[in-house]
Amino acid sequence: MGEFTYEKEYQKWKWDIPKQYNIGYDCIDKHVEGKKGNKVALYWEDGEGTTDKFTFADMKGLTNKFGNVLKGLGFLKGDRFLIRLPNVPAFQISFLGGVKIGAVPIPSSVMFRTHEIEYRVKDSGSKAVITTAKYAKEVDEIIESCPSLEHIIIVDDEYDNHLAYDELMKTASNKLKIEPTTKEDMAFFCYTSGTTGNPKGAVHLHRWVPGNDPSVRYWQHANDNDIIAHTGDLSWIFPLGNGFLYPWRWGFSTFIYDGRFGAERWFELLEKYKITNLASVPTAYRLFVAVKHAEKTYDLSALQHCISAGEPLNPEIIKEWKRRFNLDIYDGIGMTEVMVYLSNMPGMKIKPGSCGKPQPGKICSIVNHRGKPVKQGESGILAIKQTDPGLFREYWNKPERTEQSFKNGWFLSGDVLYQDEEGHYWFSGRDDDLIMAAGYRISPFEVESAIISHPEVLECAVVASPDKIRGVIVKAFVILHDKTKASDGLVKNIQEHTKMIAAPYKYPREIEFVEELPKTQSGKIKRKQLRELEIERKGVIK
Repeated sequence: MGEFTYEKEYQKWKWDIPKQYNIGYDCIDKHVEGKKGNKVALYWEDGEGTTDKFTFADMKGLTNKFGNVLKGLGFLKGDRFLIRLPNVPAFQISFLGGVKIGAVPIPSSVMFRTHEIEYRVKDSGSKAVITTAKYAKEVDEIIESCPSLEHIIIVDDEYDNHLAYDELMKTASNKLKIEPTTKEDMAFFCYTSGTTGNPKGAVHLHRWVPGNDPSVRYWQHANDNDIIAHTGDLSWIFPLGNGFLYPWRWGFSTFIYDGRFGAERWFELLEKYKITNLASVPTAYRLFVAVKHAEKTYDLSALQHCISAGEPLNPEIIKEWKRRFNLDIYDGIGMTEVMVYLSNMPGMKIKPGSCGKPQPGKICSIVNHRGKPVKQGESGILAIKQTDPGLFREYWNKPERTEQSFKNGWFLSGDVLYQDEEGHYWFSGRDDDLIMAAGYRISPFEVESAIISHPEVLECAVVASPDKIRGVIVKAFVILHDKTKASDGLVKNIQEHTKMIAAPYKYPREIEFVEELPKTQSGKIKRKQLRELEIERKGVIK
């Protein structure tokens, strides 16, 4: 397919989201009322090899039961509750059971510490937390300091005197009157990690699921025969959308794994479940291609389509994936406030390293800090129209931060990009990640992509580092495939390699070999932490 297909689809797109709309009904009940009640909605496996599966009809009964559980605990429309669960079926059940009655689930990572849970419960005024016995201790510690918190529901083993999920579900009715929500009603929050200050609760409305139809239809390119898998935790918005809610709206089957990520383990799962459609992140794809002879060891003949988001994927990995598995990885860019809206898609010209173009229905621009479009080719902030149905409404209880994010009818993402003459968007970095060195604006991503194309390099992060003579230099923190090969000679070799791939002024004047990089829960590299480490070591250059 050529460029014309994308242009045609973009031109003809029209939004059609009904005023009366409920995510729970749309993702489950309508399929049961249609002809998909017996279709598998969810295949599930955990790290011990335990498996389970649920049809849409199963999910209708279970989500109805959980909706009734919440009603029995006094929940009303608009009441919030925190989901602190790993990738277990109770996640999907509690999320959709909640939205069916107009309650507001707040997904949260099981890796959060006590103070992080406390902040989210207090900030949101959550009435309940649903978790497992393993992750209940941190919740127990905050009960006294969180006056809104009335109930703790434990999903597996009984724990202290808390409510037992299984017991509550046993006695709950599987008949439920769904709350007649509108597309503009609050559906759920996701807290952003943020680079400064406390996390912000990005409030999404019921319209968010159909507002991301272009994502599942064009970027994910999913269809009725697919089995869709995401390698991430459902508490993060990318798997929540593309690994759960968007496919279920269309009645597609999904697979979720509850266990530590391992590239070999995931190759086994892709083979076992005959996954056709894979969603993952750059870190995972880098680990996948580090597995030698994977294309000969595992039968991945069912796999037809792959997407990546979270941060841009280096061109070298895209090329290697294509060479070894004969599949493209379609890269996309999004964030908690507005899920992937700019991406590469089948049917358009792919430029490895580019973020692609706006998906049909999505109106984007490159603007300055006042929300005014910049000239083509100039770097600026990626923005999306304030009227986009997939965009968040506000930051919970933070009107000033909300107002700062919207300028001149645009939502400003904070991602710095430029647009080439063919309309393709290219990522430079976060607004605060760009390196100003020797008068140049240097994109960390471009330097990282050059370094990672060196055969000895598995992963890297590039930041500005203070320097007494130059003010600021480019520094790379590098993880090697084989850490025993670290040497001064390899430093020089990587530097020369980078000069050949990228403009010579971009090469890292310092390279530090490390065994791991600081990352967010969703796998994004925390460059800010590395910058601060360098300032701590060297002091601020004035």
